Amino acid sequence: MSTDKSTPSPKCTAQAQTMRRPVQIAGVTIQPRDASEDAALPPLAAAPAPVPVEGQRCGLVAIVGKPNVGKSTLLNALVGQKISITSRKAQTTRHRITGIRTQGAAQYVFVDTPGFQTIHGTALNKSLNKTVVGVVSDVDFVLFVVEAGSFTTADAKVLALLKPGIPVLLVANKLDNVHRRGDIAPWLQSMQERHAFNEFVPMSAKQPKDIVRLLGICEKYLPEQAWWHAEDELTDRSEKFLASEMVREKLFRLTGDELPYTSTVVIDKFEEEAGRTAKRMLRIAATIVVEREGHKAMVIGDKGEKLKRIGTETRVELEKLLDAKVFIELWVKVRSGWADDEARVRSFGYE
Repeated sequence: MSTDKSTPSPKCTAQAQTMRRPVQIAGVTIQPRDASEDAALPPLAAAPAPVPVEGQRCGLVAIVGKPNVGKSTLLNALVGQKISITSRKAQTTRHRITGIRTQGAAQYVFVDTPGFQTIHGTALNKSLNKTVVGVVSDVDFVLFVVEAGSFTTADAKVLALLKPGIPVLLVANKLDNVHRRGDIAPWLQSMQERHAFNEFVPMSAKQPKDIVRLLGICEKYLPEQAWWHAEDELTDRSEKFLASEMVREKLFRLTGDELPYTSTVVIDKFEEEAGRTAKRMLRIAATIVVEREGHKAMVIGDKGEKLKRIGTETRVELEKLLDAKVFIELWVKVRSGWADDEARVRSFGYE
């Protein structure tokens, strides 16, 4: 077999340049295509041309609202990937979660915020409310999320946080729960009297066509400037953070309303190893922190079945999200009164 790897001379004939050697495998010979077969093949799709910097749009968009109006579901739908956890338990989101969507010439940097708390005065809730206030004062525009047809005192307190001069779009979410659509028009009129909203968007975050429409509306509010993130980035949060959030989601979903929302998750170990059967392997150890011994027993469950299920469902979702083989260990510890202790709240990763 020849070992010559020199580049063909430009004087070679066209016929010579199209010649290929047969591919030989033990017992099999695959003949190469000739020039006529090549000509019959459909042309390869050209890679999309990069968007020139001078044509790009990019901006920061806050998603705000009271607890449980669907902010995290909306963020995930806008990004096209699950990056913010969801559950029926109020106050599931506790951190500023950034989700990035790049489409055409536009890059949207969405910020999901905790639901603004109006009842509890713990150190934890004060920290969460501080996060909300900090976000709404430093964005290009705001998506104010409410349930379609509803406006409560809690909604009003969030609306009062919005700064004058920043565009606000009213996102009337959960439209599919409204049985009489004729009631929406007078409700929208009443909302216009409460605030000079720039746009009204009745929708459901679970409907793809509504998400496409919302993105189109949002694009015109993005400033003309260069993108802040790479085109394929989805979030600025680390994989370690996403792992802790996923454990917390499964914890809340599998314990329901019995477990106080003050329970939290701390990642003790997050290590990547070379995988034998997968390109990535992650070893994760996490501690679920609860406030009482009774809560600990509730999380562990009979013969450890509840804790095992939390770990299994977390592992399955993380393997899908992080494209890796995941091994996860979970522990449960009692830390009474941690949500009222400012130092401990900060040590658990809250701002």
